[in-house]
Amino acid sequence: MLLKNNIPIGYVLGKVRHDSALVAIYAVVITILHEWKIFSFDIPIGGVPAILGTVISLLLAFRSNQAYDRWWEARIVWGSIVNDSRSFARQVITFVGNLYEAGACGALKERLIKRQIAWNYALTKSLRKQDPYEDIKRFLSTSELEFVKAYDNVPNALLKLQGMDIHRATADGLINQFQQIEMERTLTKLTDAMGKCERIKNTVFPETYTLYIRLAIYLFITVLPFSLFGLFGYVSIPLIIAIGTLFLLIEKMAVHLQDPFENKPTDTPMSTISAKIERDLLQMWLDDKVDSSRTEVNEENKDVFYIL
Repeated sequence: MLLKNNIPIGYVLGKVRHDSALVAIYAVVITILHEWKIFSFDIPIGGVPAILGTVISLLLAFRSNQAYDRWWEARIVWGSIVNDSRSFARQVITFVGNLYEAGACGALKERLIKRQIAWNYALTKSLRKQDPYEDIKRFLSTSELEFVKAYDNVPNALLKLQGMDIHRATADGLINQFQQIEMERTLTKLTDAMGKCERIKNTVFPETYTLYIRLAIYLFITVLPFSLFGLFGYVSIPLIIAIGTLFLLIEKMAVHLQDPFENKPTDTPMSTISAKIERDLLQMWLDDKVDSSRTEVNEENKDVFYIL
């Protein structure tokens, strides 16, 4: 994932290298035939090429806007996942038992927080159609791994485990019913975010729309040389290549943006976001453990003192 870095020009041009090569061959052949007087056929630049160029520009603008809307919606959803993951970790730390209580409460906090970290990585891999277990096994116990392996949807299985633990904690008196409702509400938000990501992933952009735009671009490139011969001669060759490649690049950019979960440089940076969530949640959990070890409770007045 290339985030905040300049994308190499070789990568950009590589996406249309075959199409650009065909455009270059066509431009060279047609220009040479025209300059050698093998045929003489000119189209006014203000005629068909201008009309086609205008129509294609409008179609590409609409296509790019629609593709960017899908990409931006995906980024908004992952922004909400960041917020809800932090909120869930905070609820776990402050709701589960006494903040300074060890034993079952400490184990439950660790389990819930690490499972939430695993959920983010599992969702990332699931959206990219990759194996999630390599990333999540360091956060889960053997029994948890066996549980989620029985499910096709690993992130959904992890949320089920979270809900089961929260229900059990309520039954054991580690949290009250109000706290259970709040934590379940956060899990519901995470479920909604997962569903939105899956909707974006599984809703394909109409292929006929892509086909029509591409045919219009090729038609434009086909007639363009006949409008540039009389103005530029052999110089029309690099102009045709540059103009054709530009249109093809814009169309390819829209194709990449419309699928924000394909593990490409233009994708939503889910791996980076998941790593950030991991750092934040682990810091919250470790700080809670440090605070617990540095606190003494005065049994007479129940005041809390910090050991400096």
